[in-house]
Amino acid sequence: MAYRRTENTVRRLAARHDAIIVAARAAAAEGGMAAIQIAPVAERAGIAAGTVYRYFPSKTDLVAALVAAISEREIAAVRHAAQAAPGPLSALAAAIATFATRALRNRRLAWAVIAEPVDADVDALRLGYRKAFAAELETQISAAIAGGHLPEQDAKLAAPALAGALLEGLIGPLAQPTEDAVKARAAVQMLTLLALRALGVVDARARGLVVQIALPDEDAA
Repeated sequence: MAYRRTENTVRRLAARHDAIIVAARAAAAEGGMAAIQIAPVAERAGIAAGTVYRYFPSKTDLVAALVAAISEREIAAVRHAAQAAPGPLSALAAAIATFATRALRNRRLAWAVIAEPVDADVDALRLGYRKAFAAELETQISAAIAGGHLPEQDAKLAAPALAGALLEGLIGPLAQPTEDAVKARAAVQMLTLLALRALGVVDARARGLVVQIALPDEDAA
């Protein structure tokens, strides 16, 4: 019986932790990083502010946990799309299109957890997300080069350059508005084509590499 109570306690603690992260995510999606404050997040989660502090002693700790959770989920989605593709070049296209589609589904949140101007401490926490995305692109680029599908090039240099171009084109201050689904699809396809051409694939559309990735109806970053 004591062991069962311990299991229940662990589940309850984990559920409360997840509820706090979900509340923080909702706050960031509405108002950016500035909206992540302990008291409002606690209210969204339906718990006392003191309870949030027991899990996350400071706002920085909460932001770190939020960015880590979003990064893990989004990189997993990109990796899953690549693994489901029939070949290395298709995997690269799928990774790019999946990231772009998910970022545009919740552009405000993506901007908050990747590129929104913030203080140095928070920006340092978010650097891991950008590094993880660049690393995933590097993996896919390297596989396509090894398979003879891309010309020889420095994948370690190409990957972060490509990540920067995608982020600026999707969610940066110079990015074009994509309020409706038609514009969002066009943006994803154009940026995927741009990325593939930059890497040396001149006939990506003719080869059927640029398709719209179908995703579940869920918020993304």
